[in-house]
Amino acid sequence: MVPSFTECAAWLDRGAAALAGDYLGVKAGEAVLITADTSTDMEAVHAIFRAVRTLCALPSVLIFPQVPYQGALSDPYLPPSLGPAVKNCDVWIDLTFPYLAGAHVYEEAMASKRVRYLMCGDMGAAGLARLFGMVDLDPYFTAFEKLQGYVSDCVGKTVRITDPRGTDVSFELDKPGILKPRRADRPGSYLVPGSCGLFPVLESVRGTICFTAVFHEYFASLPEPLVIKVDGKIREVSGPAIHRIVLDRALKRAGNGEYGSIIHFTYGMNPAARPTGRSFIEDSRVMGNNAVGMGLPWWVPGGGENHPDGVISDQSIWIDGSQIVRDGAIIGPEPIAELTSTLVPSMNRHSG
Repeated sequence: MVPSFTECAAWLDRGAAALAGDYLGVKAGEAVLITADTSTDMEAVHAIFRAVRTLCALPSVLIFPQVPYQGALSDPYLPPSLGPAVKNCDVWIDLTFPYLAGAHVYEEAMASKRVRYLMCGDMGAAGLARLFGMVDLDPYFTAFEKLQGYVSDCVGKTVRITDPRGTDVSFELDKPGILKPRRADRPGSYLVPGSCGLFPVLESVRGTICFTAVFHEYFASLPEPLVIKVDGKIREVSGPAIHRIVLDRALKRAGNGEYGSIIHFTYGMNPAARPTGRSFIEDSRVMGNNAVGMGLPWWVPGGGENHPDGVISDQSIWIDGSQIVRDGAIIGPEPIAELTSTLVPSMNRHSG
């Protein structure tokens, strides 16, 4: 049954309310900055603006032309008004894509120890409705924290990831590179919930990765896999010509002419996320998908300008020889598999 317009609007408003009030903990009187670019879905901006107003906070929206590159490489393209706006806000909701995490103004915001930054990227109104409006965050985070805790306990063990398209890559598991708490209510940098990180010891990554979608300078689904060969560092990129060329220059742009490393793998686990082919933020959070980060991470100094991502689908994962994910579904350990199996979209909820 196709949902009515009223139901869709209710999910969108509920999603915006969950993002602003439940997840970010926006309080009355706080200054909330929403950044958007000329490709942002303005329906999502309006919904978040309304939600912030409902919380008696003080929202403002700054829109500027879409930047060509992410992070620090966006600096020359950003308006001078952005710096003062960020400096004087408590919460920064970033709906630009390429995103601003890693830009100079972002680094200053993090250094201020005042701003709560949420990287929403290319999440539009439909994504906001699904990723926040159709998900109960409490049971999601219960399952996520169990899985992330298990992964954290396996630091030093060997992980192997495969998929039906030819991915077969192994690495030594390192400690988590970024924390993902239930509530983003303290100064710092945060992500849209929906994935569990697996961070490798960089020089240990070896094998082949076959992307079905890629974010290099823009996000695109691929007609055939883009294949990455890794031996400690990325050694080779092959596949569809135009995307191979763009990824090649994205990797080399901030790496002094060299490819970087594989810096993270993930397990997508938002039960309402759908493979859109248009939104990196949503597609990488689909159950069983994997966002593979390359280059340098945006959350460390100097890393913001060199973090392309690729997406693989229907992944299988082994840790220390024990399979925990089969074709995208968690199968172990049993308590975690049972928890994640109960995560389903809340399709019949209404706001109010």
